[in-house]
Amino acid sequence: MKATQRDFAAAAPKAVRQCGVFFFCGQDEAGASAAADKIVAMLDDPGERVELPGGEVRRDPVRLGDEARSTSLFGGQRHILVRANGDEAHEALKILLETKDAGEGAACPVLVVATSATDKSRSAKLLEGRDDCLVAMFYPPDLASVTASVRQMADAAGVRLGGDLAERIARASGLDVRLAQSEVTKLATYLDASPQAPRSADAEALDAIGARTEEDGFMPLVNAVLSGETGRLSGELKRMRDLSLNPVGLLLAFERRAAQLAQLAAKLGPRGDVAALLEHETRARRIFFRDKRDLATQLRRWHGRRLERLVQRLIALHRTLLSNNQAAELLLAQELAEIARAAADKR
Repeated sequence: MKATQRDFAAAAPKAVRQCGVFFFCGQDEAGASAAADKIVAMLDDPGERVELPGGEVRRDPVRLGDEARSTSLFGGQRHILVRANGDEAHEALKILLETKDAGEGAACPVLVVATSATDKSRSAKLLEGRDDCLVAMFYPPDLASVTASVRQMADAAGVRLGGDLAERIARASGLDVRLAQSEVTKLATYLDASPQAPRSADAEALDAIGARTEEDGFMPLVNAVLSGETGRLSGELKRMRDLSLNPVGLLLAFERRAAQLAQLAAKLGPRGDVAALLEHETRARRIFFRDKRDLATQLRRWHGRRLERLVQRLIALHRTLLSNNQAAELLLAQELAEIARAAADKR
C-alpha cells in the first residue's frame, strides 16, 4: 500500500486496520514523523513505545523481529519506532516479513521514519506491494500547504483561526508541522478552546503564547548562515542563546530550508533564471514574498553537489545533537559557523 502526504489522511484508517509495518520516507522528515505519530494515535492499544536507532537495526537486523514479537515489561501491548537513515532498516524489515510469512508468531506494529529515503528505495520496494505494509512518501511542503494544515489543526482544537494568522504560524515554525502543531496546542490552551467550546484567536493571543513573526523565530539565523552573512552570525548565535531556542527545533528549520532549496534547484535546472523562478513560485503562493531575497541568495550559494553535501551534513548534525543533548547548543553553534563560512566562500 502506498500513500503521499496528499492522501495519507484518507488512507490512514484503512492502513491502521490491515497493516503491521509502516514506512515513512521523503524529504519532509517533520511530516513523516507527524504521520507516524498519527498512526500510533489511531491504534486501538498502542501500549509501550520501543525506539530503535537505524544504525543499531542495521548492525543487528534480527533484533527488530525479536522486539516486535516480544511483549512489554508488564505484559501489555507495544509498538516499535525506528528512526533510520536511508535503507538502514532494509535487512531487518526483510527478516521481519519473512518470519511473519513463515507463521512464526504475531508481531506488534513497526513504524520506520527513514530520513533521506524515498519511495524508490530498496526498503520501499520491499514493502509497497504488500497489503500488510504502508509506504508513505512525504515531499517538502510549501507555505500554502502548511498554512492549510495549520487551519486544520486549529479546527480540530476548537480554535477559529484566520488565514493570515495560520500563515504566520506556518512561517514562524519554519514549515515544520510538528512545531506548528505545538503552537496551535499552546494557543488552544491559552484560549481555553475545545471542539465543544470553540474560541476565536487574534494576533494578541498569538503574541501571548510566543508564536511571533520570523523576526523572533528561527529564520533570521537560518538566513544569516545559509546566505554566508558571517558579519551577522555572532549576533544571531547570541540571540539563539538569549532566547534559549531549542537546538533540534532550530536545526529542523535548517533542514526544512535545505529541502526547499533542493526542490527549487530541481525546478531551476543548471541554467535557469533564479529571479523568474522565485517570482513564479511567489505568485503560486508556494513561497512567501518576503523570503524571495534570501532564497535568491541561497540558491546561488547552494546547488548541485554542494547542496547535496549540505543536506547530508545537516542530517549527520541532527544525529549528533540527539546523541549529545547536553552539548547540543555548542555543537550546533560550531557547525553553523562552518556552514556560514562555506556559504561566504561562494560569493
